[in-house]
Amino acid sequence: MKHFTIADIDLAMFSPTYDGGAGTSGVELNTNVTTDADLSAENKTFWDKALIVLAGPELVHDQFAQQRDIPKGNGKTIEFRQFDPLPEQTAPLTEGVTPAGQELSVNSMTATVAQYGGYVTTSDVLDMTALDPIVNEATKLIARQAGETLDSITRDVVNAGTNVMYALGKTSGTVNAAAPTSRAAIGYTSGVTNHNLTVDDVKRAVRALKRQNAPKIRGDYVGIIHPDVAYDLMRDPEWLSPKQYVDTQDIYAGEIGKLYGVRFIENTRAKVFRPVDLTEGSRTLTVRSAVTSSASVPVAEKITAADAAALAGKKVMAGDTEVTISSATAGDAGSAALTLSAATSIAKDTVIWPEGAGANGQDVYSTLIIADDAYGTTKVSGGGLQHIVKPLGSGGSSDPLNQRATVGWKATKTAKILVPQYLVRIESSATP
Repeated sequence: MKHFTIADIDLAMFSPTYDGGAGTSGVELNTNVTTDADLSAENKTFWDKALIVLAGPELVHDQFAQQRDIPKGNGKTIEFRQFDPLPEQTAPLTEGVTPAGQELSVNSMTATVAQYGGYVTTSDVLDMTALDPIVNEATKLIARQAGETLDSITRDVVNAGTNVMYALGKTSGTVNAAAPTSRAAIGYTSGVTNHNLTVDDVKRAVRALKRQNAPKIRGDYVGIIHPDVAYDLMRDPEWLSPKQYVDTQDIYAGEIGKLYGVRFIENTRAKVFRPVDLTEGSRTLTVRSAVTSSASVPVAEKITAADAAALAGKKVMAGDTEVTISSATAGDAGSAALTLSAATSIAKDTVIWPEGAGANGQDVYSTLIIADDAYGTTKVSGGGLQHIVKPLGSGGSSDPLNQRATVGWKATKTAKILVPQYLVRIESSATP
């Protein structure tokens, strides 16, 4: 099966008059209603099909979710169901006696859907002078925006799961005996120590899923991995490329290889825990001189008045200690200072960095190892994603000279973790 990217797709193939070329048939897809009475039914179908297909390649995390239709006439709540496995029946049957049956046990979980959307405005001058059809180009752009937005919603939900492991990494080329115990301890030091993803980490995640009897997806578990992390893992001699283990016509979009029963999907949309810069000019701050049992900490970087206001109330890491900044004193490098909520002893040159990142404010990468039915989301077809085209003059009195048209999208979306034990998040560093 060929997997398309936005650049691959010719919008003409969705036109009602497109015959697919010699020996082919037209494209059949579920469609949504484009909300403008001025467009013909054929054009509505054309644009809606195009938007769904163009957004599809961006939905990296949705493709492994349990998918549900958008609720109709039932408010904003959608229900996901999970059935408990039936117990083993090890007692032999008695001749002529009907045994007692079992009852199905179902767990129902609900989630609230919300609407998301965006649009672009085009002008009559642009429409007359542009070399390419404006709606075609706008549709490509908003489809990418829609796909990335909807995928981010699912990605952030599944990455908030509590079933987390921290990568072992290596020291001087040897796998570490123990993994870090928190995200704040994950880091990379060139040529010395790192907490990069290793084969042992994959084995640990697979073992955790197998212990839960987690069901596989098409015979394997699936891993969503960032290219920076894949670079480290693919150098392992045990790595298998798709041509070594599967018919290349039956691979996932973005599939790069397999390791210990996990088929890995590489994508830049894999979650990276990146801290927000503490100040306008720096992600981190450095303690200028040692303090002993003091709530006032001088720092070596410049703090502007805007920075000082933003820092108040922020939780940060000072070395291995979590502290809260109650206020900050603006000033140039050497005169700025932080006031902590509690007296703390901190050594000179200690790095202060935002909470939620790796050691010294480094990026931390998430690699998801996924079993079947681990999480659920709403479908993009059947009303989940709509393409909305408003022609020139549709703004009524706000566009009296027919100068503006809009092309946009609207989607109804939610995502929810259904079985936390069926989803393992491995957090790691990566080689720069």
